[in-house]
Amino acid sequence: MKKSVTISILALIVVLFGGAMYYLYQKNSEDPVVYETDTPSKQTIVRKTMATGSILPLEEVLIKPNISGVIEEVYVEGGDYVKTGDLLAKIKVVPNLSAVNDARDAIDRAKIDLDDQRRNLDRQRTLFEKGVVSKTDLERAEVAHDQAKQTYNAAMKRLDIIKTGTASGYGNEANTLIRSTVTGMVLDVPVEKGNQVIESNNFNEGTTIAAIADVEKMIFEGKVDESEVGKIKEDLPLEITVGAIENQVFDAVLDYIAPKGKEENGAIQFEIKGTLKKQDTTFIRAGLSANASIILARADSVLAIKEALVQFDDKTKNPFVEIATGEQQFERRDIELGISDGIYVEVKSGITEEAKIKVWNEIEKDELAQN
Repeated sequence: MKKSVTISILALIVVLFGGAMYYLYQKNSEDPVVYETDTPSKQTIVRKTMATGSILPLEEVLIKPNISGVIEEVYVEGGDYVKTGDLLAKIKVVPNLSAVNDARDAIDRAKIDLDDQRRNLDRQRTLFEKGVVSKTDLERAEVAHDQAKQTYNAAMKRLDIIKTGTASGYGNEANTLIRSTVTGMVLDVPVEKGNQVIESNNFNEGTTIAAIADVEKMIFEGKVDESEVGKIKEDLPLEITVGAIENQVFDAVLDYIAPKGKEENGAIQFEIKGTLKKQDTTFIRAGLSANASIILARADSVLAIKEALVQFDDKTKNPFVEIATGEQQFERRDIELGISDGIYVEVKSGITEEAKIKVWNEIEKDELAQN
């Protein structure tokens, strides 16, 4: 009995030992890990940063009245093209009683002075004819009379201007007729018939009658973060995309970077401006939202590899890749890198276009067969 138990135990040990040996044999005989390879390719690499903003006219002129009153007629609307001198609106003057009273008082005083100078001139003429006064005295009286007459006429015109906004002899110079001072497109007419308007003077910017701009000269105005402003400089090319205009890119040139930033939502933003190159076939409306790609560097049709293939030496930090020399055999090859767009990086030297570069993604052979 004891002998049979012992034999069973020994047999079990032999079976377990054999099974363990077979397992180890199978593990050692499994296919080794293999690596895929990738090859360089010709790429156009662009390193850029982004800015958000809008499209605005290079110069926008706000037309304001030179007299206060009420809009009597409006002759243009947004989208109309106008030339310098074209009529935009007409203002009906609402006289100020105090100003009218002062103007009438000035007329009365000018009339009194004119009558006095006329009597003096008549007196000097009579005395000159009798030989009592010289010609010089007569001429002085004539000058004083003419000056008094001029003052009286000016006072009369001043009253007409206060009451009607114009006076006889002024024609197109009447303050009630608002005319364009530039040639361009009317972007906005913020007033309507019956609206009150205030004249533009040293103490008040006045009411805007119309906004006019040359829509052939547009700029991109946007902002960049302080972390990016150190990378950009003037005269860099821009690629502008407008949300409302699909599948079209507009070229521009960066020509202004604000010397001082402004805090917005906890971050410092710097204003930038770029002039768009003229687009004859596409009309860009003022105020459209846009994004600008600021081209920091560009390399066309250069040898490039994916950034994931690049390794760096632990000590020297120099870049290198591993090149296939045989079946699953690789050797290190130092390379010189150029610009990168975050996906591809330019390779200036170290490898050729035919090189097979080790991909650092380990894959089992059976997984490769499944794929």
